[in-house]
Amino acid sequence: MSRSDYLKLADAIAADIASGALKAGDRLPPQRDFAYERNIAVSTASRVYTELLRRGLAIGEVGRGTFVSGDARRGVTVPAEPHGARIDLEFNYPMLPVQSAMIAKSLQGLFLPDALEAALRPVASIGTSAARAASAAYLARKGWTPGAEQIVFTANGRQCIAAALAAVVPTGGRCGVEALTYPFVKGIAARLGITLVPLAMDEHGVRPDAVQKAHREGRLSALYIQPVMQNPLGITMPPARRADLLRVVERLGLTVVEDAVYGFLEDEAPLAAEAPDLCVVLDSLSKKIAPGLACGFIVMPQRLRESVMAAVRSGGWTASGYALAAGQRLMADGTAHELSKLKRLDAARRQQLAAKYLDGFELQANSKAYHLWLTLPSHWRSLAFVGAAARRDIALTPSTTFAVAAGHAPNAVRLALGAPTMHQLETGLQMLSGILNAREEDFDTTE
Repeated sequence: MSRSDYLKLADAIAADIASGALKAGDRLPPQRDFAYERNIAVSTASRVYTELLRRGLAIGEVGRGTFVSGDARRGVTVPAEPHGARIDLEFNYPMLPVQSAMIAKSLQGLFLPDALEAALRPVASIGTSAARAASAAYLARKGWTPGAEQIVFTANGRQCIAAALAAVVPTGGRCGVEALTYPFVKGIAARLGITLVPLAMDEHGVRPDAVQKAHREGRLSALYIQPVMQNPLGITMPPARRADLLRVVERLGLTVVEDAVYGFLEDEAPLAAEAPDLCVVLDSLSKKIAPGLACGFIVMPQRLRESVMAAVRSGGWTASGYALAAGQRLMADGTAHELSKLKRLDAARRQQLAAKYLDGFELQANSKAYHLWLTLPSHWRSLAFVGAAARRDIALTPSTTFAVAAGHAPNAVRLALGAPTMHQLETGLQMLSGILNAREEDFDTTE
């Protein structure tokens, strides 16, 4: 069957989804049944289903089948919850063997009655003066020290994104984002009524000319970008690109919402160090300490203080008093800094291991990052490769999850290196190397 013929079959199913004949959650027939009903080859049926997956119209669930996507009409692909794969290379939650003991020691005093009573009280979006002071000192980098009065707290990093976008982009407005970006921003923007505009990138990050082009085509209100240790590509903007981008942003009157959640792995300061009135910095404790101690920070210029605080309150995104008190202790006594140092060493070791086992394949990797980008050999497709890995009980993230524009995902996957033990990581990398050297037809993709 020619390319146009199998695309016609995919278009027919897409039309059924658009009309409501097929609804979100409906299970598509197994590929062999689909092939038999239409008198086509099973390989052709596989191409049809892969095309539906590529468009975001369907979701393949290993061991269960292929289902119509719940976000098919919006084209919003939201990652699943962590699902307990034996080797999780999908979610980046770096946990060190020593960190629980370090955290427990730091938090001993929190369980004294007076301290616990204070921690269990409700707090405002600005927290306490002690929490703001500890946070400002902890977040400081060479060349950048935020003022304590600039900080607002949320319960986690995703809530930081939601509050910041709600504060700087009006409903119906447009926000420029990296063409490949943190997946959850897509769902957040959809719920806020914000249109995300993908911006072309190169090896240095977002291209300033892409920002200008997008703004000409329809006014942008802001940019959401990751200038340091970008997810999923690991790019850190060099000084020249930072300067060029900020010149364009200032000329166009835009606000930069910069996500610095992985910034602790680098020495680079945020863009706010060079343009404090243009930038809102987002950070959290989930990667630095632990996901169960998530606490988000928004560092904003004075001009946005009231709107950010209002967004946090109206969204119900205020941090809990207990998480804030725990975070304050970990930051103030140096435990959080020590964990960051140890995680830098850990990330570097994991990158070295990945480079060893994936030698010869096309990688885009930052030697300091907890993730890398693997461009697949031509005989593999992203979603099929993810399915093949899942059959080996290895969880990966396909490129479609990160792509802002539907149908514009490269043939690649992201490997998150932080969650498995070193032994699990080594085992998983060995198995992936074997899959990469096999061929797609040796594996079923979605059933």
